[in-house]
Amino acid sequence: MAIVAIVDDRVTNRNIFSKLAASIGPDIEVHSFGNPREALDWLAANPADLVVTDYKMPEMNGADFVRALRTTQGASDIPVVVITVYEERSYRLRALEAGATDFLNSPVDHHEFITRTRNLLTLRRHQKLLAERADTLAQELADSERSRERAIRDSIERLAQVIDTLPVLINAVDREGRTLFVNAFETDFFGVDPAAAVGRPLAELIGKVNAERNQTLDQLVFTTGRALPAFEENLTSADERRRSFLTTKTPLRDHTGAVTGVLTSSLDITAHKRTEEHLRYLAHHDPLTGLPNRTLLSEKLRGSIARARRGDKIFALHLIDLDGFKAVNDVYGHSVGDRFLQAIGARLREVVRERDTLARLGGDEFAILQSDVATNYDVAEFSARICEAIAAFVDPETPQMKSTASIGVAIHPNDGADPEELLRNADMAMYKAKGEGGNAYCLFAADMQA
Repeated sequence: MAIVAIVDDRVTNRNIFSKLAASIGPDIEVHSFGNPREALDWLAANPADLVVTDYKMPEMNGADFVRALRTTQGASDIPVVVITVYEERSYRLRALEAGATDFLNSPVDHHEFITRTRNLLTLRRHQKLLAERADTLAQELADSERSRERAIRDSIERLAQVIDTLPVLINAVDREGRTLFVNAFETDFFGVDPAAAVGRPLAELIGKVNAERNQTLDQLVFTTGRALPAFEENLTSADERRRSFLTTKTPLRDHTGAVTGVLTSSLDITAHKRTEEHLRYLAHHDPLTGLPNRTLLSEKLRGSIARARRGDKIFALHLIDLDGFKAVNDVYGHSVGDRFLQAIGARLREVVRERDTLARLGGDEFAILQSDVATNYDVAEFSARICEAIAAFVDPETPQMKSTASIGVAIHPNDGADPEELLRNADMAMYKAKGEGGNAYCLFAADMQA
């Protein structure tokens, strides 16, 4: 049974995150808290396997919550995911310094939430298994001095067998960086002889670049005596395969409590990373044309607005609607219509500059974010070129289809202070151009709202 604690002052978020966590598997037990102090009290008596917390909360922010949790006995190595709406690095740095393990941006993508929490719970399960095996070894050593040597030998063999079956890179090093243990999965990955691995410098096993990074992090564990938060890294195998791993480093102690080594475990998350990237792409791109969709366009608009405020820049939003496309689509069929839309998208790519953003909003509607505009004349000239390009365009694969475009233009900052207002006003201007016969462009004017 894996225990997941959700901490968020908003009931809706708690309910959503709790359901997502519970959907990971039947062995997940979820506890949610609206108050971070209540969560700390509960966690002091009930160690969790994963904690998911919001950053912005009334009584205590996410960084302070993580810092307080890390001082709780038995909670120093519990994975903690911080959900934040802030994109500034300073907020992430505060949470990292406090001991956060991972981050999720708000609003949270459900697939990303499940993937990341599942990875951390898997890694936590492996850590607990190793700890349990170590405890078993300690108990067996204490049971009988007479059978001490046999107990050690049997326990080590069983532990090695368990560790060798895990699909995780596992090694342990001493203060001099010499290898104390390395499992079969890691020796196979780096192409080294398991029999000759123990006692050798780690650099000889995993390569100089990987070893230098590991030595720096290992030294931090020796210095602080604390486990490091899980982090992602890329490693290259002996056959030149580059893979992504989620890695943790935990101190190994002798009977006096002194740190004598560092245990490193790395879970291969390459498939999950590719899934995340694919889902992120699907969430921001139109599947028919491969162009940015409305969601990504809105993000680009927000970024342009922020840059415009800092640098007094002007930009324009061109909303493009193909004239009469529905009737043509009905005559020739949707497959031909889809091919024509793809061709129009490709033609518009040739018109826009590299720094501009071309998007498909749905149906026969496209949009172009024109950056760094000097004058309204530049905007009008650009819209005219778009009209001419579409009117003159003939796709060799669908030569029977021709179209013109009606274009509405909204210019920031005069025609809108946020993406929604810019899109709304550009839409009004586009309908005015269409109402005047199409194959034309129209710049938004305030009297259109009357």
